[in-house]
Amino acid sequence: MVAYTRDGFPGQRMRVLPRPLVARATGRGLTSRLLVSDAGYFPHAANHGRIRPHGAREAVVLVCTDGRGSCDVDGGTVTVTVGQALVLPPGVAHLYRADVDDPWTLWWFHATGSDLAELLEPFGHSRRLVDLHDSARLVHLMEQVVQALERDETTPSLMTAAGAAWHVLAQLGSDRLAGPRDEAGPVQRAREYLLDHLEEQVRVPAVAAHVGLSTSHLAAVFRQATGGGVLDYLKRTRMARARVMLVTTSRSVAEVARAVGYTDEFYFSRQFRAVSGVSPSQFRKASRAEHVP
Repeated sequence: MVAYTRDGFPGQRMRVLPRPLVARATGRGLTSRLLVSDAGYFPHAANHGRIRPHGAREAVVLVCTDGRGSCDVDGGTVTVTVGQALVLPPGVAHLYRADVDDPWTLWWFHATGSDLAELLEPFGHSRRLVDLHDSARLVHLMEQVVQALERDETTPSLMTAAGAAWHVLAQLGSDRLAGPRDEAGPVQRAREYLLDHLEEQVRVPAVAAHVGLSTSHLAAVFRQATGGGVLDYLKRTRMARARVMLVTTSRSVAEVARAVGYTDEFYFSRQFRAVSGVSPSQFRKASRAEHVP
């Protein structure tokens, strides 16, 4: 690692594990799956930057909560602003630095371990920048990472930091797959449409027309954001609603079926079993058996 400029910012927090400890922790137990080796908080980090021509040994996660900065990576330059995160896998060459006029405030950590490759899958080539969909929650998790390492370097603290970092990477991956933070975006509007029409017959062309996309385009962006198709999402949302009704109401299975858009009770039951693993009646019976009188 080569410093671009000096570090040292009023109010900064930083912890770096000694390399012998990193070697031991990555060799056994839960921390072999994910270990935070370095973490910190740099407020108003004027003149901050790093040049790593061969990348870092670990994955680097930077979360910007104020100001701005930029990163040269993958042959281009990306700007990092408030409410965004930068995820840099190990071995990816980069140069990042704070903006001269409005330097960023960062929460950051470095992580390694056997789970890392899967956690980084959503951040493939040229997909390093992430719009945070819940900035407050993500920053809270980043602070948990730093606090755990600030406590001490015992195994419990390393495990706490690893758990919070795993949650951060999973959330960032989810946000990256979901696409830009845009409550008025087509996928979000499609979801809202489906929720508003759970009791009705829904056709994908009607959903696509509602959000202003072709059927094929909606199918592509919806699958990228959710991991599945529009009708599969609708089915699973209906079944989730049905499970709640079966537990919390005395409605018959036929009534529950109609309430979530199925006119045929038997077709509903087949779909329910396919998603939930049991029939509606079996699900209700098992849930009631667990109820404490």
